[in-house]
Amino acid sequence: MTLLTLVDFVGRFHPVLVHLPIGILLIACLFQLFAKRLPSLEPAIPVMLFWGMLAAIASCMTGYLLSLSGDYDQELVTRHQWLGIVTAIAALLLYGCYRFSLLTRYSNIMAGLTIGAVTVTGHLGGSLTHGADYLTAGLNSVDPNQPLKPIPNIQEAVLYTAVVQPILQRKCYSCHGSTKQKGRLRLDKEPNILKGGKDGKILASGKPDESALVKRLLLPLSDDDHMPPKEKPQLTPNEVAVLSWWVSTGNSFTKKVKELPQTDKIKPVLAALQSGSDGSGAAANIAVPKDDVAAADESAVKQLTDNGVIVVPVSNDKNYVSVNFVTATAKAATLVKLLEPIKKQVVWLKLDNSNITDESLKTIAALANLTRLSLSNTAITDAGMAQLSTLKQLQVLNLVGTKITQQGLGSLKGLKTLRELYLYKTAVNKNNWAQLKQAFPKVLLDSGGYIVPTLETDTTLVTAPQKK
Repeated sequence: MTLLTLVDFVGRFHPVLVHLPIGILLIACLFQLFAKRLPSLEPAIPVMLFWGMLAAIASCMTGYLLSLSGDYDQELVTRHQWLGIVTAIAALLLYGCYRFSLLTRYSNIMAGLTIGAVTVTGHLGGSLTHGADYLTAGLNSVDPNQPLKPIPNIQEAVLYTAVVQPILQRKCYSCHGSTKQKGRLRLDKEPNILKGGKDGKILASGKPDESALVKRLLLPLSDDDHMPPKEKPQLTPNEVAVLSWWVSTGNSFTKKVKELPQTDKIKPVLAALQSGSDGSGAAANIAVPKDDVAAADESAVKQLTDNGVIVVPVSNDKNYVSVNFVTATAKAATLVKLLEPIKKQVVWLKLDNSNITDESLKTIAALANLTRLSLSNTAITDAGMAQLSTLKQLQVLNLVGTKITQQGLGSLKGLKTLRELYLYKTAVNKNNWAQLKQAFPKVLLDSGGYIVPTLETDTTLVTAPQKK
């Protein structure tokens, strides 16, 4: 073991040791502040101060060794380091007050100052490991497990700004951002990305197979060099494909998507980014009608897109389209009428979380070629289900979070092509589930609330059991 390896090994004990002085000193100082009211607490104070002082000194030493790795923002490290030293000195002085009966009348003041030093030092430590906004991150950050937001006109978007940067922000900044740079690699700014880390450059322009940024994403999850680490949220296949394509086209930071050569492999990925698909490939398994139709009326499509509705083709060789109201949910009940001129072309329709009602289903019932319909978290009821019985091509229907009951679903028995029905959080009585399966023997009925088996690669979150 070399000296540098030993330094790195010892430094990594800092996150373990640093919690000891935080806990011990805070309790000791609180005991000190309440000692006059509760004299029985006083004998424990010197013992806790002694061990808290030693733990603080050990934390300072290991923290300094850890800082030598260069994986963290140096300015923030310096502030955290000096406040840690101040905390250790305060603990030493407070212990001296008890050990040698010195300045006992100032003990409460010193206890208060020690609490303040521990708090600020701990906050800076949290900023180093979790980012400067870690206290409010849960309120305003994007969930890294959620798909990217739809990009209404993907061809006009700057690839790096609209797609690549959001992927890096959600999946990479926690370890390679402004406050923490594992391997001295920072991915939040163009110059830093081009510079690379301690192992050299991560991009070989035009050669994704030779670029560390892409190669590490493709390593087995069990490989120590795989990125992100297996305990972190992983990139989806579409996200990996986008990063690989970005590098293969020269990793430009300014070019629009339309300015870059687009392979047959990347075209469906771009379509998914525009439509808001999660990239899971589920939609790809839903067939479109065999017979083609004429191209959709351009003026009708423009009227929809001008109102925030996303309309994209679902096939390279047919004129069918997917329509997504994800950015126009509040106006969906009115805008859905604009589908009339393109009723033959619409095969996938997403109206989740919109304001549509049973009245809107009259328009949807006219979409004769519709194969996939998503109505989750809308106000539709059993009264509107009968209108959907005319959709003879329908294969997938999502009714999650609606008030639909078993009686309403009875109207769908005549749909011979139906194969997936999503009923989580509906009004379907669980006691009627067996009857429902008999009514739809060839349909996958998804009730939600299922238990997924835990794998070795999973991160398990343990919470307190809820009262029933």
